[in-house]
Parts: sequence; structure tokens; C-alpha cells
Amino acid sequence: MRKGSVLFGYRIENGKAVINEEQADQVRKLFDGYLSGLSYQHAAKEAGFSFTHSTAKMMMQDRHYTGDDFYPAIIDESVFLAADEERQRRSKRLGRDDRKKKWTGDRKVPTKFVLRETERAFSDPYKQAEYIYSMIESEG
Repeated sequence: MRKGSVLFGYRIENGKAVINEEQADQVRKLFDGYLSGLSYQHAAKEAGFSFTHSTAKMMMQDRHYTGDDFYPAIIDESVFLAADEERQRRSKRLGRDDRKKKWTGDRKVPTKFVLRETERAFSDPYKQAEYIYSMIESEG
């Protein structure tokens, strides 16, 4: 989660990101709570956040917390990976591990199109656009 343009848990001093210890403790508590068995939302609440499930999840999937060229590390890589493994384990247990399927490259994406001649006109621009899009055919 970002506060303005700076990732939560940091502040900018002299053009460099430095750790805001009070906020960093909240981030660490979020990860600890999740790894102790709490849901994203309950872990966030225990850490002092009032986010939704999805905001906590997005925050915990942000690799910047493990440190990079700009942000110093707040979370150890092993903690980050453990949280990701726990997310995958829970997802699989709940039957949600097949929601995002990776593209295997076996589909051919059409690159040539033909626009059939249009015969109708609509005063509503959305209906006109829908109609024109319906006239597009792929060549192959």
C-alpha cells in the first residue's frame, strides 16, 4: 500500500527512502499475523490497519518490502516467501488455486482484421461503437 507515492513503511529523506519504524512495525505485524494463521483482513486489523482483504493481500505481495535499489528491507526474504507459500497453500485448500491460468502460447492471436461495411447509425455513441465492433472479423 502506498501513502502518496511512497510505499507504506517508508519516508523520503534527502531523496532516499528510509524506514519509518512505527509503520514498518505494522508491516511486520501484518506478515506475522498472517503467518500465525489469521486471514488477511484479521492480520491487518491486528497490525492496526483498517483495510480490506484485497488491500492487505496486495501489500503482502509487494516485493519492495524485501528491499531493492530504492527501498531498504523491512521484511526478510524468507518471511516474504513463507507468506507467499502460505497464500498458495490456503488457496489450494480452498479450491482457488486454478483461478489464474498461465498462457501457454498455444493460442494464435489474430493480427489481421476486416471491417464489414456498416449500414446502421445510432445516436447513442455506445450503441454505435458496439455495432461497429460487431462488424469486425478476423482473417485467420
